Amino acid sequence: MKNAIITGATRGMGRAIAIAFAKEGLNLAICARNADELDKFRQELQQINPAIKISVKVANVSVKQQVLDFAAHAEQQLGPINVIVNNAGIYIPTSILNDDDTTFDKLMATNLMPAYELYRFFGKKLIAAQQGHIFNICSSASVNPVVEAGMYSVTKFALLGLNKVMRLELQQYGVKVTAVIPGSTLTSSWDGVEVDSAKFIMPDDIASSIINAYRLSPGANVEEITIKPAFGQL
Repeated sequence: MKNAIITGATRGMGRAIAIAFAKEGLNLAICARNADELDKFRQELQQINPAIKISVKVANVSVKQQVLDFAAHAEQQLGPINVIVNNAGIYIPTSILNDDDTTFDKLMATNLMPAYELYRFFGKKLIAAQQGHIFNICSSASVNPVVEAGMYSVTKFALLGLNKVMRLELQQYGVKVTAVIPGSTLTSSWDGVEVDSAKFIMPDDIASSIINAYRLSPGANVEEITIKPAFGQL
């Protein structure tokens, strides 16, 4: 049985991806900052598939040591990790010239650092195993900058760049790397905004796309998954 680790797994895309992998029969290691949400979600996942193991750990992935502790705990509880989903991220809607003094560090620490650290923690182990799959949840802002979210766009550009380096470093060993590039997706980032849900990508769309890429034969890798709202970007 394969083992997957997912950051920021209790809400939005992370939640949908965790449910999809649970249905696929993978053991799961998940983290979030809220212990109650994490425990409730663990129970829900266990009901979805009683046959899988679920490892949970409270972690703030913007803190390097907590990322490393989560990775070590996942490996200890489940064994070798085969699938990594770098999902955790935050969106701060300000132009760079209007950022406060903490914006740069906060966005870099949440949107880029965890993916980098998990890659360094697990990368050589995936190479030794000659298998595995890393999914990096990027953003349409990784390709087309959002002026009103300047530093967010920079960090997502950086994550897509990291994704490309990962793929080149790992491809000769049969380890797959996929960038997921969604447009406007109905997650908690839109809380408090009046929206028409029919015009958004749903988290389940992202999850099903990832599962389809994961199911491909060992010789096939989807380099990028780009999903845009049918009615255009919001």
